[in-house]
Amino acid sequence: MKKLTVYQIDSFTKEQFKGNPAGVVVNADGLNDNQMQMIARELNNSETAFLFSSDCINYNGIIRYFTPKSEVPICGHATIAAMYAKALEENLESCVLKIKTNVGILPFEIIKNHRGYQIIMTQGEFSLSETFDSANSQRIIEALGLEESDINKNCPIQIASTGHSKVMIGIKTREKLNLLTPNFNELANLSAEIKCNGYFVFTFDSDDKDVLTYGRMFAPAIGINEDPVTGNANGPLGGYLIQNKIVETKNDYFEFNGRQGEAINRLGVVNVKVLVENNKPTLIQIKGDAIAVFKTEILV
Repeated sequence: MKKLTVYQIDSFTKEQFKGNPAGVVVNADGLNDNQMQMIARELNNSETAFLFSSDCINYNGIIRYFTPKSEVPICGHATIAAMYAKALEENLESCVLKIKTNVGILPFEIIKNHRGYQIIMTQGEFSLSETFDSANSQRIIEALGLEESDINKNCPIQIASTGHSKVMIGIKTREKLNLLTPNFNELANLSAEIKCNGYFVFTFDSDDKDVLTYGRMFAPAIGINEDPVTGNANGPLGGYLIQNKIVETKNDYFEFNGRQGEAINRLGVVNVKVLVENNKPTLIQIKGDAIAVFKTEILV
C-alpha cells in the first residue's frame, strides 16, 4: 500500500477554521483519476489539490484539482493551499515554482516571512463574455433570490474567467448579499445551459477602506453550494472591473482586496493585482495567507 501525505489548509486567512479549506496530497505520484476523485470525496472540501513530480525540465511539478464530484481545471484557494503545504513539507525558502496545470504552466510564488508563508498565484489568461440577454439575466437574478432592484446597474451580468469561469453579478448592498438564499437546483440547471458552473455575487458596500468588495460564490453544479473564499472569482473580478471601466487604474495597475465568507463565518481576504494595457487586463495575480489545520496519512 502507498502512504499519501495529506494536509488540510485554510486559505486566505491566518486563523484556523476561517477562510477556505482545501485538501492537499503532496505526494500524488501514481494515483489514477478514480483514486483522486474518491480521496476528494472522502475529504469533502470544495477542492482537493494533488501534487505530482515533474515529467519535464520546463516546469517544477504538476497539479490537479478535484471537487467531491469532478475534476476542475484550476482552483485559486487550493493552489494557495498546495503551495503552502509544499513549502511546509519541504521547508522552502522564498522561490517561484513553475507548475503545470490544466490551463497551462503558471508561476506560483512562495514568500517566506516572519509569519510563515504567503503565496502569489499568477492566473490564466483573462476572458470576458458578452453581457447576458435580459431573459437569461432575469433567470440568474431570480435563481439567486435577487430582485431587479438589487442589481448594481453599473455592473453587467457576464462570465469572467482566468481558467475556471464565473458569472459576475454586482449588487447594491452587503445586507442583501448576506441574506441570499439561492435556488441551487435552478442554478445547477442554468449552469448546464450557459456552460458556466459558478455564480459570484459581489458588492462595493464595504465599511473598511482596505476592502473594496464583499462577495459570495455558488457552484452547485459541481457539488459546491457555497465556496467560502474564491481565488478564481476574485481574480477574474479584477479583470471584469477593469475591462468594464468600473474602476480606474493608476499607471496601468490596479490592486484591491476582496473579502468573502462573512455570511457563513469563514471570513477570508484575497489580494488581487491586475496589470493593464490599452484598458485591457494583461496579467492577474492573487495573493493570500494560509494556515495548516492538520497533517495526516491516507493508505491506498
